[in-house]
Amino acid sequence: MPTKNPFLAIDRQMVGDIFTDTEVMDNLTILCDEFGSRFGGTPGEKQAADFLAQKMRDYGLQNIHLEPVEYLGWRRGPATLEIIHPIQKTIPCISLPHSPPATVEARLVDMGDGAPADFDARAAEISGNVVLTSSVVAPKDSKRWIHRNEKYGRSMLAGATAFIFANHYPAYGPATGGVGYKGQAGKIPAISVSKEDGDFLRRAVKKYGDVTLRITTTDELFPATSWNVIGELPGSVHPHEIVMVGSHYDGHDIAQGAEDPASGTVSVLEAARVLAKYAAPLPRTVRFAFWGIEEIGLQGSKAYAKAHADELAAIRFYLNMDGAGAVENRGINLNMWDDLQPVFEAMSVEMAEPFNVGQSVMAHSDHYPFFMAGVPTGGIESIPRSLSGRGYGHTKFDTLDKVSLKNLRETSAMAARILLRIAYDENWRAEKRSPESVQAVLDTPEHREELAHTARMDDFYGL
Repeated sequence: MPTKNPFLAIDRQMVGDIFTDTEVMDNLTILCDEFGSRFGGTPGEKQAADFLAQKMRDYGLQNIHLEPVEYLGWRRGPATLEIIHPIQKTIPCISLPHSPPATVEARLVDMGDGAPADFDARAAEISGNVVLTSSVVAPKDSKRWIHRNEKYGRSMLAGATAFIFANHYPAYGPATGGVGYKGQAGKIPAISVSKEDGDFLRRAVKKYGDVTLRITTTDELFPATSWNVIGELPGSVHPHEIVMVGSHYDGHDIAQGAEDPASGTVSVLEAARVLAKYAAPLPRTVRFAFWGIEEIGLQGSKAYAKAHADELAAIRFYLNMDGAGAVENRGINLNMWDDLQPVFEAMSVEMAEPFNVGQSVMAHSDHYPFFMAGVPTGGIESIPRSLSGRGYGHTKFDTLDKVSLKNLRETSAMAARILLRIAYDENWRAEKRSPESVQAVLDTPEHREELAHTARMDDFYGL
């Protein structure tokens, strides 16, 4: 006998609207084609923030406002990479966000894919030299995502004078990504090259042994302001209980950031549109957040979690949708909330929409400030999570044509239906964790390794 769906009428209205309208793709087209990358400090960033606020007004949301976030801005300048010994060759490159302006001449050390253990084992080779590593996220069969910023940090801790990040995807060009730390700029210059040029550098090291490089970066660091964009559907029965959903809207300056993050941004917006049209008023408040400057250290969501610390206990769940409109094997990843596993599995059955429910946590998207504050968190992600890498993400080819209307519709509908159910659930199984409970969740070999690295970085930066 089919499972009874108490929200069937609303589901049909919301899903029917989403799948017979192009609003979600229209919004993605505007974000990408009219506002460009929306990278922090660009004109398109503020234009996008104002656009998102206006769309929420158009859809009938309330309490819409922009919250400013002060931060250390970064503007790209020309970067050069030259082999000066034993051959002379100039290799195309780009600098990475929050790389400082500098000129370095030093020997090249190939660190392969950048396995954490190798940085300690080869620290004597690294000290005083330039590190080359790849964008592979699971070196040596790692079970966790080894982020670019961790590879950069381990290079600095071992005494490197510069860092080269080689894309591991052929024909995608250099891959960008921030190298700042907790709002501060990196301490050594960081650049990226294509896979093809990275492979050339590796062959040169094997052929000549001693390869000396000159790296010059000319980037600018300056005080800047970004904005988080917030809107709500106020609750009618329990207005002080909050269901929250969000995605960052800033991409990287070399591309449109269509998959990462704008596909998630517009899916959040579309969920807001249909919930406001067919489900409001909801018993609990649903709060929609569009985060600024995620790409350079989750700074928008971190600022929000700090400024609204007294409200976090009222958030029964935060759903993160970073790039969610482009994911494959779409499911719900819960950040180690075992009690919620059967809740979301039951939703899948009730919705007649089979999706997997996973349990894992990583530190590199906007759920993390909420997770660390104890808020129940999860996201629409690929389940099981891919460790292959970002694909077009963070390259100049992350453009509008990579995103399908079908994926946007499916993600938007899934989000709207899940938010509806969380807002109505009278027997919610998760409460805010204590700091001790958060640390207990992170007490695994993989997380201990990452947290130990973070502690070393704090000492390095004097934090």
